[in-house]
Amino acid sequence: MIDSMRFEQIVREAGQIAKRQWPGDGHRVESWEKSPGSPVCAADIEVDSFLRRELAALLPAAGWLSEETADKPARLAKGLCWVVDPIDGTRDYLRGRPGWAVSVALVSGGRPLIGTLVAPARDEVWSATAGKGAWRNGERLRASKRTKFEGARIPADSLPAEDRMLTTVVKPNSIALRVAMVAADEADILATLRWGYEWDIAAATLIAREAGAAVSDAFGKTLAYNKRDPRSFGLLVSAPGIHAAAAEHLADRAGRYSQPT
Repeated sequence: MIDSMRFEQIVREAGQIAKRQWPGDGHRVESWEKSPGSPVCAADIEVDSFLRRELAALLPAAGWLSEETADKPARLAKGLCWVVDPIDGTRDYLRGRPGWAVSVALVSGGRPLIGTLVAPARDEVWSATAGKGAWRNGERLRASKRTKFEGARIPADSLPAEDRMLTTVVKPNSIALRVAMVAADEADILATLRWGYEWDIAAATLIAREAGAAVSDAFGKTLAYNKRDPRSFGLLVSAPGIHAAAAEHLADRAGRYSQPT
């Protein structure tokens, strides 16, 4: 379908563009807020421009959906669409922490076909192709086999009272990397209870699914991509053996928090 080696090379190059401006290496980067609490920086914009140019050359027929590009409905008429977050985890990026990644997926028929996360500050490249497995730095990924919900590992700084039967593990700012932790059996569950965008999770959810994890929205329903409204409520990625229990545990809050305010 496409030159997979060139695809990975492009995403790696995008990661290096970001790393050359990363404050964690002593660099200074211009930053501002798109909206209150939503930071963006010059590296986001440069990576976005690079990826849009190079991926369009790689696959001219594909549409484009990116956090840092104004959305155009023309993508909906395309059979294929690139779904991109130039820097997922911008807060960690700006703080000089390593928990950020470049996230790119190619979507067809509402499902990711290929996905890559490049986390250059962690020396990690995560990748997956539908039906062909998931990998980190060339090693095959196998998701957690946990079957007991209580005590499950979750990337979080702290937990509300109703979730304190779970066990916290380190939490990168990038939600894509948190999803990837489940794929790598470094966590058993990742759950969010808010409206989120496709570009944050398209590549990572493919990686998790290909590693054997169960993936859904907060209600346990199948996720779809390249939708007219590129949002979904919540994300639940877990070991298959605890997914039903996790969805039941979250159901009441998901119902309440998803309602318009």
